[in-house]
Amino acid sequence: MACNKSVRIDLHVHSDASDGTLSPSEILVMAQKFKLGAIAITDHDTIAGSKEAISIGIPPSIKFLTGIEISAASPPSYPCTGSFHILGYGIRLDDPVLNQTLDVLQKARKNRNPQIIERLNHLGISLSLNEVLENFGEGQVGRPHIARAMIKKGIVKSVNEAFDRYLANGKPAYVDKYRIDCSQAIEVILGAGGVPVLAHPILLNPLDGKPLEDLIRILKPMGLKGIEVYYPEHSPGHIVLYSEIASRYGLLLTGGTDFHGAVKPDIKMGSGRGDFFVPYALYEKLVLSITSDQ
Repeated sequence: MACNKSVRIDLHVHSDASDGTLSPSEILVMAQKFKLGAIAITDHDTIAGSKEAISIGIPPSIKFLTGIEISAASPPSYPCTGSFHILGYGIRLDDPVLNQTLDVLQKARKNRNPQIIERLNHLGISLSLNEVLENFGEGQVGRPHIARAMIKKGIVKSVNEAFDRYLANGKPAYVDKYRIDCSQAIEVILGAGGVPVLAHPILLNPLDGKPLEDLIRILKPMGLKGIEVYYPEHSPGHIVLYSEIASRYGLLLTGGTDFHGAVKPDIKMGSGRGDFFVPYALYEKLVLSITSDQ
């Protein structure tokens, strides 16, 4: 497989343990169906998806990496309004500091939901937290689950409409969430034996328009090991730029679709909107980095 340049991988997949709509079991079946060479389940602030996939058993045709996507605060000298996330690959799932940190983040997410519901109620929208939990209370409940409950009640027609009108940053029912410092996120991933990677740089939205390289110069001394260069929203120009930055700073290249199932229906695991491709060689280099650090 290592010699087959046509083999796709997807190192950014979300299960229903966070805000995806497919179970880890369904993800493994789909990965086999699409003949993916390697995947990583990178749920938001939880490793439950990775744990479940391993407990089920990884099919021999697929290479699997444990993963996480941690919501972090951008550095004070590089403020961002967008999604500042640190991916972690090859983490030890039983690491105590990692699990303690994720417990704090999950409690913060849980405490955020009633505040969002309250704001929706103030807008005249009849929706209760119990209605959300009745339908989507299995895993970690968040805004996508609230959006799906709104669809079920006929309040909106799609997840995108729910976010565009009510739930996105700057909209009337938005409630900001607690984030750990990016330095702590990187430290926790490293402490769990993992490889910390900056997720989807295109979504950062730096307030003062600073170039990405300024951020990398800040994160590299903290222990950042890679950049998610391949991402469905990255243009060919972005891929070239991010690859060059990664090369200059000795960072790994990773990539994935950010697959969420029905939450992002236009994004297919492994191939994005149809022509997306992450080469298998990136998985090999990532695994080499993980094993060399152990």
